[in-house]
Amino acid sequence: MPADVTCDVLPETVLTVEQAQERILETIQAITETEQLELSQANGRLLAETIQAGFDVPPHRNSAMDGYAFAHESLASTATLQQIGISWAGRPYLGSVSLGECVRIMTGACLPEGTDTVEMQENTQQQADQITLHTRPQCGEHVRYPGDDFKQGEIILETGRKLTAADLGLIASLGIPAVKVIRKPRIAFLSTGDELQTLGTPLAWGQIYDSNRYTLRALLQNLPVELIDLGIIPDQPQAVEQAFIQAQQQADLLITSGGVSVGEADFVTRSLQKLGEINFWKMAMKPGKPLAQGRLGNCLFFGLPGNPVSVMATFLLFVRPAILKLAGINVVQPRLHPALTLTPLKKVPGRKDFQRGIYTETAEGYQVRSTGKQESHLLRSMSQANCFIVLERDSGDVEAGSQVNILLFESLS
Repeated sequence: MPADVTCDVLPETVLTVEQAQERILETIQAITETEQLELSQANGRLLAETIQAGFDVPPHRNSAMDGYAFAHESLASTATLQQIGISWAGRPYLGSVSLGECVRIMTGACLPEGTDTVEMQENTQQQADQITLHTRPQCGEHVRYPGDDFKQGEIILETGRKLTAADLGLIASLGIPAVKVIRKPRIAFLSTGDELQTLGTPLAWGQIYDSNRYTLRALLQNLPVELIDLGIIPDQPQAVEQAFIQAQQQADLLITSGGVSVGEADFVTRSLQKLGEINFWKMAMKPGKPLAQGRLGNCLFFGLPGNPVSVMATFLLFVRPAILKLAGINVVQPRLHPALTLTPLKKVPGRKDFQRGIYTETAEGYQVRSTGKQESHLLRSMSQANCFIVLERDSGDVEAGSQVNILLFESLS
């Protein structure tokens, strides 16, 4: 159904893209509820507790090399030591080592009592139990000391940190099997329209397949969220309202596509007015001028246009930052890059355009060309593109060879 038209049921409010982004983020509070996760499931999650070392790591003196451990004082009188045993990683030598003696030691193995230095095996020669050193190491050579990494009582990780692979290794080194993290936002999404048909079902005359839900699912899967797919909702007020009530009960944020235009069968906006509240309606941008944003109780709401390119553009520019803030992740506006356009660009002043483009990087900088037709129903253009060509609100047509700004898709993933 038509999507890039205005709605008569709401007051005229046209915002710039920047105003809309700012207003959206102002309304959002990060989730504070927590859950306990096994360490193996916590990668990329936000830590909801402070991690403190319960003991020194490493907990004992150990060898950084395969070689021989001995008292450095022994080298004052001889370069040949008598091997009296072996210290293995996990199976240390339990006896004491006297002057003139040594033990074979493996990487990570405990240094026996009476030793303070390790010489790597490459610098030695063995004959029976006699070990001759070819070099004279410094005292303490190749020895790792307790607390080298961190000491007992030290704060290792602070609340709010996004856990990385290295962080998980640190936590594991303390023997901690599970951590408290911020729970993921629950995101519900649906498509509306009697013309939409489920994949795998033959199309009747006038029907189309629902593509927006699959686009939204893929976009959402790039974010730390739990998904609630509410399917296709018919153009019936009761069906739309029931889906809204379900989302309000189960989700932190609801995304709809379609049903936000002037048609008599467009019930999304009317249902939102009835059950919740709307913050603003129209934006000076293309594609995606109509965007309903508001709340259903504690559930944030985004009503996206029905055209597939508008769905992607409004999701990337408005919904994605909102979800990141909801998840407790710092929102940083992606960087624009100057580029030389290789093709002329059509533009009518009055709205900020996000045209689909294909950029390449050369020794002189970025170059970009248009994907061609820019109508918002042409999803193929998004499949071909790797950037938005961002044309400011007051600009008109752009000639080939002019400098423009581009927004790389990779910065939005």
